Amino acid sequence: MTAPSGRRGNQTVGPTRPLHVRQDDLEHAVRETLSRQVAVPHALAADPAGLAIRRADRIRRRRTAAGLALATVATALLTTGMARLGEEQGPPRTPTVVLGDPYASPLPEPTAAVTAPVGPDRGEVDLIIGSTLAGADGSRIPLLDVGPVERAQRAPDGGGWLVVGAPTVAGRSLWLVPPRGAAQVLLAGAAQITLSDDGRQVAWREGADLVAAGIVGGQLVATVRTALPAGADPVRFVGDRVLARLDPTRPGHLLWRPGDEAPVTAADDTSTHVYGRLPDGRLVAQVSAGTPRRPCLALLDPALTPARTACGPSLGTDGRGAVSADGRWLVLNGRAAGKDAALLVDLTALGSGTLTALPAGPPLAGAVAWTADQTVVYGDAAGGLVRAAVDPVLAGERATPAPVPGLRSGERLVVVTG
Repeated sequence: MTAPSGRRGNQTVGPTRPLHVRQDDLEHAVRETLSRQVAVPHALAADPAGLAIRRADRIRRRRTAAGLALATVATALLTTGMARLGEEQGPPRTPTVVLGDPYASPLPEPTAAVTAPVGPDRGEVDLIIGSTLAGADGSRIPLLDVGPVERAQRAPDGGGWLVVGAPTVAGRSLWLVPPRGAAQVLLAGAAQITLSDDGRQVAWREGADLVAAGIVGGQLVATVRTALPAGADPVRFVGDRVLARLDPTRPGHLLWRPGDEAPVTAADDTSTHVYGRLPDGRLVAQVSAGTPRRPCLALLDPALTPARTACGPSLGTDGRGAVSADGRWLVLNGRAAGKDAALLVDLTALGSGTLTALPAGPPLAGAVAWTADQTVVYGDAAGGLVRAAVDPVLAGERATPAPVPGLRSGERLVVVTG
């Protein structure tokens, strides 16, 4: 049996595949295929630049959120602390006395300019008018960092001014204000501060101690201390000794020489106020004497014993007053013709037993400065500046206050001594 002619099985008729391909055509086809594969861009599994940018964005967002959270917490803590400070009750704690600048860095120099004329162009004494020190030579120094001033005096050797700040809950402060430059803190947190007449020594009460130190080169040196009776306060220097009043409600003073082993060199129980020292060393003091008892004047010897006493006019008991440099005159508060006044007393007549006083002007409201021409300068309660010369007062004239340029309502006028 013979097989049928034609294609076998189910093969269909179609174009036949060429079986003979040249070597050149094959190589050309391979090259074209490979070149097409290379030309087609393939997506990367990861974009390094994009990843870095996204990671930086996430870190920045986390840092911003953390900063905002910390700021919120700090604000809450500060608000809570301020509220607790405002609500704190109870008796005030004993102030901590600090010697010198507690931050060991100078305060910035004052830059605020005085916009309006403050004080007279020139005067006989320096004045502190509000927050400005008006020099007698016409200079003006703003006291922006010092704050309210209680009293002030000239520093030795042209070194500026020693300024005692007004009392606060933290105590009193002592500042050195140079003619040029920034004010410097010498002492802070003291209960009471007193300076020697020459400005070279300072004494203060610190807790139960009476402390004294020298002032040299803008620093406190050679600090010494002694125990002080409860209620006692230093009130002035007598030469190189410190005079302290034993109790503000009763008579009595003590003297202490810093550095002595004995805490007290002299004491008395009769004097209530000491106004100054005479050239011979005796003290001019107020005592309670006479019948009935009333304020009188006395001269105390170095042992604080009354040597001479004289009574007469009605004397004030606030302790304000000062002795002239030559020791002849005393100005203090009292009453004359039924009115409060500053009285002028001739101390040479103190030994006669009868005290004569003449009204010199309105009552003293603070420190008193004596000039070389026997004129007393002080401020009154209304902020006026009073100049009372001895000769016109002896002739029956009474000084009147003059307004101080630049002194605003509520500000204090302080006459600089020394």
